[in-house]
Amino acid sequence: MRGYSAEQIRGAERAHLEAGEPLMARAAEGLADAVEGLVTRPGRPLRTSHVCVLAGSGDNGGDALYAAAALAARGSSVTVVPVGSRLHEGGRTAAEVAGATVLDRTSGSDEDLVRRAVEAAIRSDAVVDGIIGTGTSADPSLRGLGRAVVVALLSEPRWAGSGAAVVAVDLPSGVHPDTGAADDAVLPADLTVTFGGAKAGLLQGTGARLAGRIEVVPIGIEEDLEALTPVVET
Repeated sequence: MRGYSAEQIRGAERAHLEAGEPLMARAAEGLADAVEGLVTRPGRPLRTSHVCVLAGSGDNGGDALYAAAALAARGSSVTVVPVGSRLHEGGRTAAEVAGATVLDRTSGSDEDLVRRAVEAAIRSDAVVDGIIGTGTSADPSLRGLGRAVVVALLSEPRWAGSGAAVVAVDLPSGVHPDTGAADDAVLPADLTVTFGGAKAGLLQGTGARLAGRIEVVPIGIEEDLEALTPVVET
């Protein structure tokens, strides 16, 4: 597997975004398919599953929200936990229209939202980590509410026995996309769904241990990446 830097990925995306190609929609559809594949099994249809989505402020949060909309439209019970300063408006609207429940951050304290996030995650079949992505490559360590939710989950005794699968959007939040460096506030993923090409940080450093199984979803930038020299190759 070839691993690319965040700069290489963004460069490959640029012309496609300027041309108006729906890269986020392609990513979200692939993410929803991957989550569905994890939570459904013989005798258990998607409509009986529960999915908790941790959605941050950036494009990863947008990917997660549109995937939440797709999963809700297919029949899954979806709870969205906003953990950033805002939510991608189009993604939020799509998720709510499809029937997902978006927790209201303004109706109580941050401590109350963390508690509700932990409860939603524990009773879920899958937790989608869409807190932050490659846009924070200068210092990807989690902060604020996103960090509080992750730390609370990791320290919750019931979490380890919940059976919930963690699906990281593009890379586990808190992992450096280029080096794989990370501190202790990262949700280890069972599956990382990454878009266009694997990020180098998924294949080396601590990121390689935290990424779980890696699935690359094609979004239309693959030929552009093939012309580049990867940062790491395994």
